Parts: sequence; structure tokens; C-alpha cells
Amino acid sequence: MFGAIEAGGTKFVCAVGCDLSDLEITQLPTTSPQVTTAQAIDFLRASSGGKLQAVGIGSFGPVDLSPSSPTFGHITSTPKLSWQNFDFVGTVRAAFDVPIGFDTDVNAAALGEARWGAARSISDFVYLTVGTGIGGGAVVNGQVLHGMLHPEMGHIRIPHDRQRDPYPGCCPFHGDCLEGLASGPAIEARWGRPASELPMDHPAWALEALYLALGLANWVCTLSPKRIVLGGGVMRKEWLFPLVRGELVQLLNGYVQTAELTKNLEQYVVPAELGNHAGIAGALVLAQQVYQKHQVSQPQSVHQCKDSTRST
Repeated sequence: MFGAIEAGGTKFVCAVGCDLSDLEITQLPTTSPQVTTAQAIDFLRASSGGKLQAVGIGSFGPVDLSPSSPTFGHITSTPKLSWQNFDFVGTVRAAFDVPIGFDTDVNAAALGEARWGAARSISDFVYLTVGTGIGGGAVVNGQVLHGMLHPEMGHIRIPHDRQRDPYPGCCPFHGDCLEGLASGPAIEARWGRPASELPMDHPAWALEALYLALGLANWVCTLSPKRIVLGGGVMRKEWLFPLVRGELVQLLNGYVQTAELTKNLEQYVVPAELGNHAGIAGALVLAQQVYQKHQVSQPQSVHQCKDSTRST
């Protein structure tokens, strides 16, 4: 029995179960850290009967993922001021005293898509979510890339033609980074209407496709992913995918000559298959992975869930 938490800036999704097919799921508004985590803990405890073996958390960030750091498991320099420096892992561990798997929400979503979604059997790929914010996770050789901290793909700097687009950007840290120009709030601030209300022929989509393709071109040239998976609320507009693919090809200008880009572009830049469930699915994978590691020293406690804890 595993617990899973997808901690987002506007909502928490919490789940209890053994595998993706049997999850009991609830959703909570993200308010203060004390109130929201207490509600999440109450749900996990009640739904599991107090029998959790591990909990996985995919959280908005930035977060501290270094086990040797004194602030491991903390949310750090988030724009959500009340959550800055909150000890997320410590709070959950104190409630359950079980192993805790912890990563960013987008890294978790990448793990979910790798296990059950659009990146099955793909060893190297990029997952990008485009919604309230923009965030990305990279899987390299089957492992989530962390490095110094974790990738912050939404905050890369991209060219900004201020004659075509005078909007200054909405990122409180960088102004016109990728998130500042292409996130859902940026679209609404620029055009005066949310992305969900803009028709297919609105000029917003050509500009959005260009900005996203600029980001993708950078990752094609630096990470060389075998697939790019795009999720999040903005990417629910299916007509956006052909526009992004077309801009990506033009930006690369024939420099990268691979079958993925020259023959199979529709299978290279693809929609996320798990939709809104990618994050919670990935949090479940985090719980399974940390449980599996824990069993190395306690193999006698493996039970009926062991078949669902295989590595991604």
C-alpha cells in the first residue's frame, strides 16, 4: 500500500493504492503548508488504514533533492512565499515513519509517462508541462536527471522580439523567460483572455508555438532526447502540436539529421498520454522506487505489491 502526493501551486492531488489501476484519489486546494499537508496526511492515513509502506511526493519547486543537504526535502525559493523553506519530507515522515520518495512535480510526471504513458520504452526523453507555469523533466538512460539541483526548463532565456510581442513577461524572477512568455498566465495577461477561450485562428497560437519551439530546439541540441512529451493545460489545444513541430523544424534548419526529425516528427513531439494523472502516477512511482530500495535491507517484508515496484 503506497501513498502519493502531487503538490501543485493551486492544488494537491493525493492517492493511496498499490498500482495505478487501483488508486483512491482526492484533490485539495493549496493553501498554507500547515493546513494543506495536514489534510493530505489525514487522507493518506484514513484511506490506507494506517498501513502505508512508503509515500512518494512530486512537488512544485524549487526543492532541495540532495540527501546530504541539511535542507533535503524542503521547498526552497518558490514564488509562493508561505511555502518557502518548508520541510515537506520531514513533515510527512513524522506522520508515517516510512520511506519517502521526493522529487519535483515535473520529474514525477516524467516518471509516470515513462511507466504508463507516452514515453514507455524510451530511455532518453524530455517531458514538459505548459500550464500555470512551465516545467520540465529529463530522463537520461532511464534515470531522471538531477545534477546540481534539478532542471528548471521553464526559466531558460529565449529570444524575445519586442516589436512583435511587447508583453514584458510575467515571471517574478526573470520577466521574459520561457515561463514568463509562454505560460497560461502569460497568455491571459497578453491577450486579455485565458488560453481556454482563444479560438484556433487566434494569433496567440502562432506566437506560443514559436516560444515553445525555441525551448525544444535548445533541448534537442543539448540533451538529444529520443522523444519530447508535452503536457499541461495549454497543450490540450490539439492544433498547437503541428504548429510547434513546424516551428521546431524551421529553427533547427536541417542541422540535426535524424529519422525522428525528418520522417517521424509526429511521433517525436507528442502529447502526454496520462493527462492530469501524470503527476500522481509519477508520485506513485517515487513511492514504489523508494520502497524497493528499502527492501534491499529488509527483504522479508516484501508482499503482494512487489510486482508493481519494478524500476522505470
